[in-house]
Amino acid sequence: MALTHDLPESQPKSPLRKVAAVRDLPSLAIPERVPNQPSYPRIRPLRGGRKPDETLLPPSPLLPLDINGRHATRSISSWLSELPDVDTKNMFQFPEKSGSVPSTPAGSPPSWAPKSRMAYWSLTPRKIALIAVACIATWILKAFWSLANHHGPHRPAYLIESLPYNASFVTNAAFQPPEPLPHRYPDIIDTFATYKYRNTCNISSLDLHAPFAPLCLDRKSMITAMSSGGRIGNDAPYMPRGCDMRWFSTEEICEILGRFEKVIIIGDSMMRHVIGSINVLIRKDIGYGAVTDWNFSPEERRDCFCNYQFNIKACSIQGIYKTSDVVKNDPSSLACPANTVDVMIEQMIRFPIPAEEINRLRDDLPSTKPSRPYAFILGHGLWNDLDLQATLDWLDQVLDAIISKAAWVSSSSSSPSKLHRNGRKEHNAAFWPRLFLTPNAAGREKPDEWLVSQGNKALMIFEEAVGIEVRRRGVEHLGTWNMSIQSNKFDGVHVDLKGNLIKAMMVINWLNMLEVEQF
Repeated sequence: MALTHDLPESQPKSPLRKVAAVRDLPSLAIPERVPNQPSYPRIRPLRGGRKPDETLLPPSPLLPLDINGRHATRSISSWLSELPDVDTKNMFQFPEKSGSVPSTPAGSPPSWAPKSRMAYWSLTPRKIALIAVACIATWILKAFWSLANHHGPHRPAYLIESLPYNASFVTNAAFQPPEPLPHRYPDIIDTFATYKYRNTCNISSLDLHAPFAPLCLDRKSMITAMSSGGRIGNDAPYMPRGCDMRWFSTEEICEILGRFEKVIIIGDSMMRHVIGSINVLIRKDIGYGAVTDWNFSPEERRDCFCNYQFNIKACSIQGIYKTSDVVKNDPSSLACPANTVDVMIEQMIRFPIPAEEINRLRDDLPSTKPSRPYAFILGHGLWNDLDLQATLDWLDQVLDAIISKAAWVSSSSSSPSKLHRNGRKEHNAAFWPRLFLTPNAAGREKPDEWLVSQGNKALMIFEEAVGIEVRRRGVEHLGTWNMSIQSNKFDGVHVDLKGNLIKAMMVINWLNMLEVEQF
């Protein structure tokens, strides 16, 4: 087959010439490139088996060409014979030191082969150190960011953000199942399961409240639903109307109360039972949670157990009036973290209010604005025979006493209250949470002499009228008549432990809805 030959721009780097150069044979070394050296076409077969003209092949400056070979080179043996004084036997022998060079293991990739992509993901001590430094720096920046954006107490995310509700709608069901969201899990379990004397007293949280969907989304709808709810049967679980309230776990209750510097309850014996029930919840003790059991005699422990904490007057008056008393005398019984919860009651049962009771209330208040807000729960009525005007005067006196000492609760300290056109006082408040509870329904054990002035008709009229008047004063109203009409009342006036626990949980729901971020 005929071949055509074309010399490249540079001389081919023959291994023989490299060896010759190493052996000090300059005549065989690769010559330097000659500028503007002409290039020739490479040897290629011609069509028809014709051979190129031998005269067209350029002579090599060093070696004559042999067109019989594929690469057109002269016989090596004849070429070597013409070289002067060349030791052909030792010419291609490598030095002895080359024997010490380690051999490349079989199957190893050449040094010029590209690295595998997985090599970039391999962990080295340097990479591990860099990752650790990055994680620590991120954690420090996040901590500084959270401190910079911390503005005091705040409500949980489900009250601030809109959460999706994708629960299936049950056709023709009176009440839909509660939302399958994490914060509603305590509503569907017995949160009293770990309480002391739970089995002895035989009270479950599921006996007190039946959860359903939807959950009330704001405080106004929550108060309306709790005030106008009902039961399906006597002493059945209570259900708000239209939307549901939460039944919180003890841990959640501690967190809610911890948003406030102090929660002050003001009122009569019904309000004393409310703080007693709150103490049951934060002490996780159904048997003695509402009373000062740390100083009880054996007889008192026998007589003031479970329902009798409220049913017997001698036991009820030994109730816990301040959570600070629990911290002082029995701190291990308090389930909330130390120094995070402060709930107390000041008993003011009738109007006019004695001066010593007003002074005691003022002493509970700071003159300067605290770091967390105060919340006030008020209740009055029966001790003044449901006299609407007496109750409103009682409320105005209490509110004026609060502002006279704690002017920071009002937006205008110079004029804490002003008169309506009808002569009633209105208080201009910045963030001053206040809730008024009207008395619960009467029972069949109520004495006959009180059926006209304090019977259920009078109680319903009183609850509606008080709700209208207290809202004009910037005070929110929670009615308890619907909640208590089908509950057990041991003396025809006061509800039992179950009813009081529902009252307390309604108050906790109101506290949970307060926008403490505004303080």
